[in-house]
Amino acid sequence: MTRPPLFERLKAGLQEAISHARGELNLRTLEVPEAPPAIDAKTVAALRHRAKMSQPVFAALLNVSAKTIQSWEQGVRQPSDAARRLIQVFTMAPSVICQSAGVPEVTLDGVAIETSKQGLRRIVVRELGGKLKVGSGKKDRNSSVG
Repeated sequence: MTRPPLFERLKAGLQEAISHARGELNLRTLEVPEAPPAIDAKTVAALRHRAKMSQPVFAALLNVSAKTIQSWEQGVRQPSDAARRLIQVFTMAPSVICQSAGVPEVTLDGVAIETSKQGLRRIVVRELGGKLKVGSGKKDRNSSVG
């Protein structure tokens, strides 16, 4: 099947816009999801430790290299938005990610997503007594996407 010429596609789009403006066509709209929560180098390491995983196992779970995990934990690089979203899902429902990756399920007691007064969300890992362990929310010095 060949793609219609540009003029035909533009014409169809304009006709849809006119129909929508007249109330003849209801276009579906969606809200854009929030960005994944922030996570700093110390929190990546604390999350991995809380899950009792080595860097290679945690890397396999997130489908990245062990070198990438090491770079995140050292603050040399930061997780991409896609990696942060996967880490968010792992934080919220570790069993889902573990089952998908075929690794034993873990529990992440003391791990949460918190929202600051400014509305910024971040992943935090608390000591099991409830005290904040890491995840100060401060931005790492190096902010290259990775």
